[in-house]
Amino acid sequence: MDTKIGFVGIGAMGWPMAANLIKAGYMLQIADARPAQAAKFAAETGAKVAASLRALGEASDVVITMLPTSKIVRSVLLDPQAVAAGLRPGTLVIDMSSGVPALTGAIAKELAARNVAMIDAPVSGGVRKAVSGELAIMVGGEENLVAKAEPVLKAMGKSVIRAGGIGSGQAMKALNNLVSAGGFLIGIEALLIGKKFGLDPAVMVDILNASTGVNNSTQAKFKQFVLSESFAAGFALDLMVKDIGIALDVAGELEVNAPFSALCRNIWAAALAELGSGRDHTELARYAARTAGVSLS
Repeated sequence: MDTKIGFVGIGAMGWPMAANLIKAGYMLQIADARPAQAAKFAAETGAKVAASLRALGEASDVVITMLPTSKIVRSVLLDPQAVAAGLRPGTLVIDMSSGVPALTGAIAKELAARNVAMIDAPVSGGVRKAVSGELAIMVGGEENLVAKAEPVLKAMGKSVIRAGGIGSGQAMKALNNLVSAGGFLIGIEALLIGKKFGLDPAVMVDILNASTGVNNSTQAKFKQFVLSESFAAGFALDLMVKDIGIALDVAGELEVNAPFSALCRNIWAAALAELGSGRDHTELARYAARTAGVSLS
């Protein structure tokens, strides 16, 4: 592939996503806040570690960011001597982070003043689908820019869907995770009620999966990570709370009353406060079991 890509953020998701770009034949320069992480990835894949963020920008036709927050994305792109200092007019920036739509729109305007285009393309599917290249990618940006980015995105995802203008991909990602969080929470509470009644939680999961109560959590999380007590789904509790918060912030900006969503956010935030940072999001089940006074073990 002639397209040269700069990839910033070689984390749990960024690593397999960048690896799939290399497998697809793209030339990659990479950067990460942890030099040892970047060096390890380069040694295993043949990617080149950029000498600086500015150098990464200078060498790239497309720049991809996969970072924890929009604040970090802005710093990486727009700080003095950061990526944008080296970008050529016509370069495309793809922010694949789960960010704040309004902040992403502001970053896009600053880049546009440099004749650099930007789209947002957050992902869903977790580490497992990042590894297999089967992520769902929801894209926000002008149609022509999305079309330009599509070959790159399809090297990392199975489903690439344009949601609308800039920031709409990130709004959709936050709303998707709000629905995911709500489904997980209500499902866990149902298991706790059933366990107290005398039902076997594993049998309950089988029945839910054959019935109208089925959702992604009943299918892919309850037996695998909760009942097994491995709690290793690969998505952090901190990030789930962040994304739910983004969804509620969007609701607030638009003056949409969302009481069930607000209650969901409060419960997830309380679990984070009690369990602490660095926990897998499936550990919400521990918090729910404690507050219910019922064990799923």
